[in-house]
Amino acid sequence: MKIILSTLNSRYTHAAIGLRYLYANMQELQKDTEILEFSINDALQSVAEKLLDTDPDIIGLGVYIWNASEIHELIHILKKVSPNIKIVLGGPEVTYLPFRVNFDLADYIIQGEGDLAFYQLCKDIHNNTAQQRIIRMSIPNLKSIELPYKYYSDHDIKNRYLYVELSRGCPFECEFCLSSMDEKVRAFDLDKVLQEFEILWHRGARNFKFVDRTFNLNMNTANRILDFFLAKEPPYFAHFEVIPDHFPESLRKKIQCFAKGALQLEIGIQTLNLEVANNISRQLKLDKIKQNISFLENETTAHIHLDLIVGLPGESLESFGRNLDELIHLSSCEIQIGILKKLSGTHITRHDTHHGMIYSDIPPYDILKNNQLDFKDIQIMKRFARFWDLYYNSGNFKQSLLILWENESAYKSFYAFSLWIYKQTDSTWKISLPRQGELLFTYLTQIKGLSEEEVAHVMLKDMMKLKGRALPSYLKAYAKDFGIQAKFGSSGFNKRQL
Repeated sequence: MKIILSTLNSRYTHAAIGLRYLYANMQELQKDTEILEFSINDALQSVAEKLLDTDPDIIGLGVYIWNASEIHELIHILKKVSPNIKIVLGGPEVTYLPFRVNFDLADYIIQGEGDLAFYQLCKDIHNNTAQQRIIRMSIPNLKSIELPYKYYSDHDIKNRYLYVELSRGCPFECEFCLSSMDEKVRAFDLDKVLQEFEILWHRGARNFKFVDRTFNLNMNTANRILDFFLAKEPPYFAHFEVIPDHFPESLRKKIQCFAKGALQLEIGIQTLNLEVANNISRQLKLDKIKQNISFLENETTAHIHLDLIVGLPGESLESFGRNLDELIHLSSCEIQIGILKKLSGTHITRHDTHHGMIYSDIPPYDILKNNQLDFKDIQIMKRFARFWDLYYNSGNFKQSLLILWENESAYKSFYAFSLWIYKQTDSTWKISLPRQGELLFTYLTQIKGLSEEEVAHVMLKDMMKLKGRALPSYLKAYAKDFGIQAKFGSSGFNKRQL
């Protein structure tokens, strides 16, 4: 019997930890099992061809919000070509009802954590004793699960982020999040996990992305993990998702010890509006949040990534704008702007009638409108979020953006700018960096009416801060005025000074 574990990752640089958990727990069937990973950018008929080339009896596919539609199409191809292959689905997109993507062609669906269930199902299929098509799993004891980390290949270690975890579940009940459905937080054996990390480190692993929802919930665990990295020689990269109101002194001291670029902390703010937070059962301790963001900004070199959501029940654009302005005031870090999604199984559905919440039934299930925001508002904010990534989160225009919203609301200023960009480009994609800069220069000088010399001086600092970058054509006329000397060639600047 040949068993293939596969999925379509959102990017090539991602490695699916779920597949490796399944493989690690295949027991005597492991010798007959193989992992084949692809990305959503791969041609699906080519993916099907490579899967079928292995002559599989069973194909297990991980289904997520980013690949649900593609998995549906892939199953269609596989079943048309080889109808006798058994297709087993697992993952978040098939764990809760309703299924908004049609998976009727799948033979079996495992709902919940399938680390142990997939092995048992494969045995049942082989013995012709499998009965239930949809298998609802109880929560397994994490101590009974074999860890997956030895099954990251040398290629994974060299080329991809390695996903790791210390626990599963979340103690909070944020209604938009699937993690709120878990009954409790459960932890793996920390000693065993650290042993596996040590082996990964000696194999050359340097990029660790922790998928725990609340890394800083348990201080003993958090401190031991930070100690693991602090005992190592940089460079390395560790990413953690943290709650914003729990940074005791022991944690602060350790975070301060990390070298620049070694530590990334993702903080799900989502909203600073207490009434909106209460609507979605989210606890906010605003004073603590502000203190901790200020600490991370001013007393550490950690890269901070804050999250805000557009479209929460009861939140207007004005309220969202105040949230954004407040975060910019608190920190210069990356601020990721997301659009609210309605995931099957989440309690956010209880607001549908009262707040007029209308969502797309096509992945990623974005909100289309509600009583506060109409469809046009949502579309504008999707473009706002994309342009925000290009201009603000990229770090390419840090100084230039300060003069865009000097003495004004950053939200209102960038909102107007994003409307203008879209009018010029009719697109949010394939806008090159030189074109981005030219658009900003034009807007600041022609629409905002700022001095060309003043804008050029600031933008030259932004655009030329990276060694080897070519001088943009729209700034060439101002280069000598600000003491920039250059020899122009195929590689741009060879010498310059500001």
